[in-house]
Amino acid sequence: MAFERTRVVASALVLTASAVGAGASLDAPRVLVACALVGLAAAAVSWVALSRLAHQPRPSPPEPRPAPRPDLDAALEHAPLALWRLTAGQSPLALNAAARRLIAPGRAVEPAALLALLDADPGRRIVALPTEHGQERAVLAVSALTVQGEAWRLAALAPIESELETEALGAWRQLVQVLTHEIMNSLTPIASLATSAPLLLEAGEHEELRAALAVLARRAAHLQGFVERYRSVSQPPAPTLADTPLLPLLQAVQRLVQPAWAAAGGTVTLRVDPETLALRTDAAQLEQVLINLAQNALQACAGRASPQLSIDAHLSRGARLRLTVADNGPGVAPGLEQRIFTPFFTTREGGSGVGLAVVRQLVHGLGGTVRHAKRPGGGACFVLTF
Repeated sequence: MAFERTRVVASALVLTASAVGAGASLDAPRVLVACALVGLAAAAVSWVALSRLAHQPRPSPPEPRPAPRPDLDAALEHAPLALWRLTAGQSPLALNAAARRLIAPGRAVEPAALLALLDADPGRRIVALPTEHGQERAVLAVSALTVQGEAWRLAALAPIESELETEALGAWRQLVQVLTHEIMNSLTPIASLATSAPLLLEAGEHEELRAALAVLARRAAHLQGFVERYRSVSQPPAPTLADTPLLPLLQAVQRLVQPAWAAAGGTVTLRVDPETLALRTDAAQLEQVLINLAQNALQACAGRASPQLSIDAHLSRGARLRLTVADNGPGVAPGLEQRIFTPFFTTREGGSGVGLAVVRQLVHGLGGTVRHAKRPGGGACFVLTF
């Protein structure tokens, strides 16, 4: 573009010189013709240069700098999460008041140790914060981003010790209530029969005594079975992890549970997308998880004209594997969603209340999570994420 402009300027100078020369050589025809020819050549060169300049793209104006947003600055400053900016070779920079309070005197025992926790790979995890009140647990979330060509990591820290304590106390309270109910249901008749058995023996009521002893044996066996179930929940076996293709594993589960569903007039459908999905897991434990969920679903669908069970495996955002087990039964009653994973909690007559508790223990041992989700069309839906 600069070269074309130079040509235009040079052509203009030549044209000017030609005009001056022509004006001074009116009495010399040859010189006048030569000046005219030079002027025409200069005009042609100028025309070509101007045409090229006209067809060249104009540079786009620079993008205007974003206007300051005091409202966003205030929102960042008073955000309930402690936020830091992490850049290579620099100390973490506190971005708001919550972050500055965490490393202020009287809060963190070792600010350097707290800041060292922030230097983590992108993702979410629970960390322990060293504070003057002792170790406090917090959720640390780190994300990677690029700002004006510079690589950043944004770290967010949210202390959750109080919330976890409240949740744990609530879970223990529910568990103790269930354990007390189950144990007392067996101990009360045992204590009563143990008191009356000597009296029956003294009275010579041998038939009544044999019946009382039989009841004692049944209740003791029930209590023993309860203890065994509790052990299965509290002490799950350690998994043996291996790369496992999902399609054959899920097909094996389908073959195992299909006869019971067919006997009830139902169907079991399976979808794996893509079919090459694989997971590093303990195949036997994952099978047990899916079988437990399928059995729970069949019991919940009792009485349905055409019960249906669907097992779906696909990748979700963040390259996470999502396994969904859903049925068309009545679903989980409102208000019970947070209690269904409590050991020995059940709403079914004769239910043990350990199926979903074992499912959660096994899934967590495999490095995943299990959640209950509401289905738009009704029914229960359990989502396993790895």
